Amino acid sequence: MPVSLLWAVDVYGRVYSLSTGGQQWEQCRDAQLEFKRVTAAQQCCWGIACDHNIYLNVHASDLPIRYQEETYENHRWNPVDGFSERLLPSDRWQWSDVTGLQHQPLDGFTLPSDSWEWEADWYVDENFEGEPTEKGGWNYAMDFPATYTKDKKWNSCVRRRRWLRYRRYKARDTWAKIPSQQSALPDPFNDISCGGWEISEEPRGMLSLWAVSLQGKVWFREGICHHNPEGSSWLEVSLPGEVVQISCGSGDLVWAVLWEGQLIVREGISRDCPQGTSWVVVDSPSPEIGAIHVAVGVNVVWAVTKDNKVWFRRGVNSHNPCGSGWIGMVGEMIMINVGLNDQVWGIGCEERAVFYRQGVTSSELSGKAWKAIAVPRDGDRSHSSASASSLHSAGCFFSGEVCAQSVASDLDSDTEKEKGAAPGGGVCLGTSGDAPDPAPEPLADAPKARIPKVTSDSFISELVSDRDPGKSPRDGGSATAPAILEEESVPGDGEVASPPPGPGLSASQSGGPLDPQWSNVDLEEAQAVQAGAGAALDSADTCSLSSVATYTLALEEPYGADEHPLWAWVSGGGCSVDCHSQLNWFNCSANSASLVQSVQSMSLSITPAQTAAWRRQIFEQLSERSKREMDNFKHYEQAVEQSVWVKKGTVQWWRDWKPHKWMDVRFALEQFSGPDGNKDGILFIYYSFNEEKKYLHAFINEVTILVPVLNDSKHTFAIYTPERTKQRWPIRLAASTELEMYDWLALLSVSCSDARGVQGPPSRQAIWSVTCKGDIFVSEPSPGLEAMPYPTPCDQLFWRQVGGHLRLVECNSAGVVWGIGYDHTAWAYTGGYGGGFFQGLASSTDNIYTQTDVKSVYIYENQRWNPVTGYTNRGLPTDRYMWSDASGLHECTKTNTKPPSPHWTWASDWSVDYGISGGTDREGWQYAADFPASYHGYKTLKDFVRRRRWARKCRLTTTGPWQEVPPISLSDVSILPCAAQNSVEVVPLWAISNKGDVLCRLGVTTVTPAGSSWLHVGTDQPFKSISIGAANQVWAIAKDGSAFYRGSVSAQNPAGDCWYHIPSPAKQKLKQVSVGRTSVYTVDENGNLWYRQGVTPSYPQGSCWEHISNNVRKVSVGPLDQVWIIADKVQGSHSLSCGTVCRRLGVQPMEPKGQSWDYGIGGGWDHVSVRGNSMEPPRVRMPSLTALSVPPPRSQLPVRNQEELNGNAVGC
Repeated sequence: MPVSLLWAVDVYGRVYSLSTGGQQWEQCRDAQLEFKRVTAAQQCCWGIACDHNIYLNVHASDLPIRYQEETYENHRWNPVDGFSERLLPSDRWQWSDVTGLQHQPLDGFTLPSDSWEWEADWYVDENFEGEPTEKGGWNYAMDFPATYTKDKKWNSCVRRRRWLRYRRYKARDTWAKIPSQQSALPDPFNDISCGGWEISEEPRGMLSLWAVSLQGKVWFREGICHHNPEGSSWLEVSLPGEVVQISCGSGDLVWAVLWEGQLIVREGISRDCPQGTSWVVVDSPSPEIGAIHVAVGVNVVWAVTKDNKVWFRRGVNSHNPCGSGWIGMVGEMIMINVGLNDQVWGIGCEERAVFYRQGVTSSELSGKAWKAIAVPRDGDRSHSSASASSLHSAGCFFSGEVCAQSVASDLDSDTEKEKGAAPGGGVCLGTSGDAPDPAPEPLADAPKARIPKVTSDSFISELVSDRDPGKSPRDGGSATAPAILEEESVPGDGEVASPPPGPGLSASQSGGPLDPQWSNVDLEEAQAVQAGAGAALDSADTCSLSSVATYTLALEEPYGADEHPLWAWVSGGGCSVDCHSQLNWFNCSANSASLVQSVQSMSLSITPAQTAAWRRQIFEQLSERSKREMDNFKHYEQAVEQSVWVKKGTVQWWRDWKPHKWMDVRFALEQFSGPDGNKDGILFIYYSFNEEKKYLHAFINEVTILVPVLNDSKHTFAIYTPERTKQRWPIRLAASTELEMYDWLALLSVSCSDARGVQGPPSRQAIWSVTCKGDIFVSEPSPGLEAMPYPTPCDQLFWRQVGGHLRLVECNSAGVVWGIGYDHTAWAYTGGYGGGFFQGLASSTDNIYTQTDVKSVYIYENQRWNPVTGYTNRGLPTDRYMWSDASGLHECTKTNTKPPSPHWTWASDWSVDYGISGGTDREGWQYAADFPASYHGYKTLKDFVRRRRWARKCRLTTTGPWQEVPPISLSDVSILPCAAQNSVEVVPLWAISNKGDVLCRLGVTTVTPAGSSWLHVGTDQPFKSISIGAANQVWAIAKDGSAFYRGSVSAQNPAGDCWYHIPSPAKQKLKQVSVGRTSVYTVDENGNLWYRQGVTPSYPQGSCWEHISNNVRKVSVGPLDQVWIIADKVQGSHSLSCGTVCRRLGVQPMEPKGQSWDYGIGGGWDHVSVRGNSMEPPRVRMPSLTALSVPPPRSQLPVRNQEELNGNAVGC
């Protein structure tokens, strides 16, 4: 689960945040103002300060917020001057936008606020549609506007070029004031709410911000997105009455509370109209008691009435935003907030504590119970220790006497300080019988503990600072008298402080019980200070409470160390918590601290010498026992030479011959172990055919992979052997339940691993692969895998599954492995094994973490045009289904479409997807002449069909040896491949964010594979693929399909200097690149594999592209220039197979392109990474007729030296 923040404001206007991975509230130190309310999203937090202005706090990130400003310089040709800035009166401006309608000179661009800064000056964009232009960046056309080309023609009468300049948002992790309107200023605000980030999909990333003014008006902030976090302007929204509070969910729900206690719901909210169209009035939960607060999420609405009762609205969703009715809930709150995953937070009415709603799930949105968050603030833990240390340094030690040092409030004048202070500097808490002075008056006028008037950073520091440095802490006391425990009070007007009591006065004699207004200093700290003073040890036994230091809350921080803060507002809009989250917010910090201290005190009593002797004694006892029970019986023969056990069950088998269908069969695993400990086994499938009993078998040591094939109808898994891998026809079995299927898979996986001697975590040389369903597999390569001329066949590789769910995995031979999920979350391999359905010995006990993944399921709505009704869902008899998948061959409606497997659960409702390739219109439609054809986002006269894509998110939760690398979402990652002989301290790692930014990870080592921070590498356009090879060769593919090479990348300069544009193959757009030791391979969007010729150390950009193969989905080049691909349309025994792992044969230093393909496991695979296999293959010398008679020359280098030269040549 990603680390996120819960935001809150206390009654003093201070803003705090609580991390899902932390255990204390962290105060926002940057806030110089007091805040009234905050509202949070995952990337930022908005707040209203005491001056009624809105402030924005954007979370710091390694990925900068950059905005590209652009303008076009336009020229026209004339016979006298040629191309010049003299345009016709009917032409566009000389400096304009892309349409030519707006005048945009270079000096007309200004920064929107003080939170922005320019990165550099204006420069000319010299790329045009992925291709470099001539010097100057000019594009030519016959007239304005027209189709522009980079080449100048005889009829080119106009030209233009684009100027670019980037500005960067610099106000990160600080509260920045939102600039006011340039025209009419809105009223001062008193409520605010943000949301709406799930209305539209990326890359728009819009955010909705709603605000309520003091006069009851509602305002909407326009233009908030990733590149413009502040927004552009305020838009007033019409209302049916005066509003006092508003709430905006992450989707399209917006509710508000009217002054009369009624609620209103905003309707018509969409991607193109995020502010909505109209309001609908909803009655209060209680007719006689109006509502005062409302909070909404994705599918929930909570409300609080004026009597602090909590209500839940049932039946709320995007199709029915008003819901159906109210349900009263247990508890009394002053406010409610709904965060991510519809999780609910609240602030209690009496104790003002932050409460968390337990048991909130997608099936039970109302939750089960309230639970208070009991964690300290960041200043609470250091309070007691700082106080004790300050007292100790000032010469004051704890004893059995309770007296008070007078320290006046900041509100008191200097005269009042002198009047209230005793001559000796002490003020007694009470009087004894011997004291002649009357007792002080009760502290009736003293500030209450819950609403303090004065706060200070530290009471003890103020106590010490008020003393005269030249005087003793107690001038009138004896040097041998017991130390005085100091306490402070605030005298009222006219009060006279009494002198200190006698040295023998105890706490019980000096005035009875203490006022509950006073709080305690940590007892362990006080006792530690006592231990430092020898004289105080004798008096420690007289009173167990003598080491308690007390003082008024009014002179210290607003809360004591033993009191919980008083909260006024909470916002969980950026806090990602669900029922699977492991939170440390509900543990008692005091008990934990005392437990840690007691354990430390116990450990201190055992010396290292005693520990060593104890370990030595245990080792001797174990050695003696082993000799007695094992060595004395070695001469006996083994009673049982081998053990055999059998597991049987009933499954269904997809039979090999036609007609193919599922058959009920008996399935058995017979496993045996020999006297030498080797294990092996056989799989049997017993079936009946034509009333004749037959069986099918497979040896365990021949099984190459076990693949779960989950679908919505059966719990299926496939068993591959080398022969069945060649045929592309595995043994397919279906269990009756999911649990039974995973029991068989776990058992068979352990048996296959035992038979092949493969145990524990994957090695650093392992080959990683991922299926199209997100399952992760790993294979241990043998030294002869790449041996020439007789390499190990690819179909004989043994693959075992690793827990987790990812979209791609990249590795290197240093053991650094990263993966990216379907939701673009980055994960680093922890070194464990197992997870998922693996339990017991099949999985490591540590380094296994919970992993979540989210992906979208797509269906298509198809329509055909007819002259009468226009576009309708009535198609021709030969047309595709009106609701179908992308191919149109399968009917997929909103009701019958299910998640990909039982592991997935729906996480959202169906919504129109506007991010489809080719663009859409305002309603999400794409148009074409017929099905299927090339679709575009605008309607023409020849378009008779149209479609639009609907998306719905689903979520999967599993476990595996993966730890999340927050907070930037990635789309591609690449790790430097190293040779086996080389070792690097810091491993270079490059990545592409899901927004197309290029990043370089710093601090990646074998000890810390997750690294420390990101370094942003500037680009002029978004990228989609990147790869780093030997000698720090960095190649990348832009989203327009062009290739780039990064120059001057080294260990001293990990980000390099500049990008060099590499022309793409003719009429092709590249989509993926992989770089090895000396080879560079790319794959284009049509599935063609290209090799870059002429790559040398002196000219790393190469010379030209050479076509190698087609039907290629992805390519991976290893550290020894091995070439592995995911191929489509591989011929099998029954049909073509898509997604097959293949290896290039014949790759040698003198022939890097190889000769042919060796087909391995498949289909259904989507990614492979061979970048960790750096084992040099054994060199096999072919015999020849002259080898026996002609001795080798003496100058020939040995094989070992040649390997060393090859290793050093890698330079990584």
